[in-house]
Order: sequence, then structure tokens, then C-alpha cells
Amino acid sequence: MKQISTFLLLLMLCSCEYFNVKKVSSETILKEELQTFNWNDVDEYPTFSVCDSQSTKQERKACFVQTLTGFITSYLQKDAIIVTQDIHDTINLKFKVTDTGDLILLDTKIDSLTNTEIPNIKQLLTESLDSLPKIFPAIKRGQQVTTEFKLPIIISVN
Repeated sequence: MKQISTFLLLLMLCSCEYFNVKKVSSETILKEELQTFNWNDVDEYPTFSVCDSQSTKQERKACFVQTLTGFITSYLQKDAIIVTQDIHDTINLKFKVTDTGDLILLDTKIDSLTNTEIPNIKQLLTESLDSLPKIFPAIKRGQQVTTEFKLPIIISVN
């Protein structure tokens, strides 16, 4: 009996550690969550309403890029651009789509020859964005987020 009571007493003293609940602060949980968070990818890319019929994420992204490129290209083709020499250049545009769906042109990388031959190219590119349909912003974890992306536009004028 003495041995059993000693055993039970020892068991009770050792088992108390198993019932201690360790508190984890919300800051610790937040830090762990932010470390596992992929900041370079979104759940849904920005999109136009014409791209809603696409079923996969990549198809909607391709539709968005094609629609945006199409609008810019068609606007540039409407304008009569006269040059003294042939131009075959790729203009790299850097955009930002805000969480409210506004498209902002951040930067343009234009070759000096293209800039010389078409001095108002930046103005034309900016004006082409005014006729865009409504853009639905990117979504990350159920929230609308601001995204940035680069888009190459090929300019070919003879």
C-alpha cells in the first residue's frame, strides 16, 4: 500500500506538467503566418469582365494581358504615326493595378531611336489606357490587393 501511494504521488507530481497550457501570443502566430506567406503570387490576377469565361487562373491572366495589349495596340494603330526610318522595337511598360481597380503606368522603357522618331509615344501610351474597360483587381486570400506587372509591347512602324 505504501508503494502504491508513493507511486501515485510521484505520478501526480510528474503529470502536472502535461496539463500546463502554454500561451502563444498573437504576434507569434502572425510572424509564423507571414513567413509562410508567398508575397509574389496572388490567388486571382487582375481581370476584365470579358475574361470571366476563362476557367483557370493562367487562362484569365493570359486573357487580361491579351486584352490590355489589344487596347493599347488598337489605340496606337488609330493614330497616324509618321517616321523617317523603320522602327522595330519592344517597349517595356510597368503597370500597377490598385486594389480599387485603377491602372497606373509607372514606367516605360523606350529605345532612344523610338523616342526620337515618335516623340509623343509616352503620351499616346497614357491616352490608350483611358479607354480601358473596368478592371477587377487581383485577389489574395479573399482581399483585393494592389499588384504590379511588366508588359512588353512590340512597335513596328514602316
